[in-house]
Amino acid sequence: MAINLYKHQLEALNKMKNGCILVGGVGSGKSITSLAYYYLQEEGELSSLTGGEYIPMNDPPHDLYIITTAQKRDTLEWEGELSHFLLSVHSDVNLYSNKVVVDSWNNIKKYENVKNSFFIFDEQRVCGSGAWVKSFLKITKVNKWILLSATPGDCWMDFVPVFIANGFYKNRTEFTREHVVYSRFSKFPMVDRYINTGKLSRLRRSILVPMDFERKTVPHHEDIYTKYDVKDYKYIMKNRWDIWKNEPITNASGLCYALRKLVNSDESRKNAVVDIFKKHPRVIIFYNFDYELEILKNIKYGRNVKIAEWNGHKHELIPNTKSWVYLVQYTSGNAGWNCIKTDTIIFYSQNYSYKVMQQSAGRIDRLNTHFTDLYYYHLKTRSPIDLGISRALKEKKQFNETKWVSTRKIHVL
Repeated sequence: MAINLYKHQLEALNKMKNGCILVGGVGSGKSITSLAYYYLQEEGELSSLTGGEYIPMNDPPHDLYIITTAQKRDTLEWEGELSHFLLSVHSDVNLYSNKVVVDSWNNIKKYENVKNSFFIFDEQRVCGSGAWVKSFLKITKVNKWILLSATPGDCWMDFVPVFIANGFYKNRTEFTREHVVYSRFSKFPMVDRYINTGKLSRLRRSILVPMDFERKTVPHHEDIYTKYDVKDYKYIMKNRWDIWKNEPITNASGLCYALRKLVNSDESRKNAVVDIFKKHPRVIIFYNFDYELEILKNIKYGRNVKIAEWNGHKHELIPNTKSWVYLVQYTSGNAGWNCIKTDTIIFYSQNYSYKVMQQSAGRIDRLNTHFTDLYYYHLKTRSPIDLGISRALKEKKQFNETKWVSTRKIHVL
């Protein structure tokens, strides 16, 4: 099949360089664009990317390592993209004599000693100062590399590893000394503000390669309000009592968990799922907690409906049947995989993170989907906890349990 990149992908190719971050919204085609960049770096021809005959690279090209999510590795999504360039992780299929590896971020340490190769880091995971970051910095010193991300960073500290890898700073200490003012009133190191941010903005612009494009899809978001037991809600809130464990609630997290379990377990929410499924017989359902998974697995969807899961317990593929339900836990599956077999996502409960919700919605909003209209159903109640989460998400913020609880009056709802 001929490669024919979109205009926004070709424009990005002209701006890409070693150490850049290719930034594109979910479904923008970052994967094939990154491989096109590798292809051109290995003496490939631009005409092969615009519908012309595929002209092979010089053999052997540099070894290619793709570090991605476990789900994207296991679903072989990258192998499908590699096939456009006659590359494969299987030596007997690969046109070239180089090594091609697709592995997950969990295994990045295995590649610390690789040299003189090309790395594509997919779904940016290099924030903070943990083991992944240490391995990333070792790899980038002696290899060519690029990063792919839909959301490259929420604050300046998120960019520190990439800034170091590009040689802008020697280490985290140097960055902190130049740009970070810590709070004097916190018991642990907490950033109060950043200084000399003009320099940071210039450095960020020098490595970000945006992929702006006009989507052909039309998203339809609908809030579905379900019922909840107001009496039990007030009891939990007033008495700080866990009605399932029959014990006192001692912190904000425990209180929010109990309130959410109450509203998320109501029979009306299950009925709402069934009603939506009657209209959309192939559906992805995102959820937060294991008790929600059990609820969703035990709903009577009808005959011959295949149910599959992606979470911390199971890694099952999307069913290839006429009618199916794919249950995905936010934490495990909000990024790194795609689906063009359905036009519908149900958010059984809300996640605290706007970023996670946005990433989750993007699983079906792809360039190659044959659907124009995409349907997103947000199940929620008019309880204070759900309204509080909705308000934070609307403001594109992270819901803060401690802050929310501190503003609630115990005796009045």
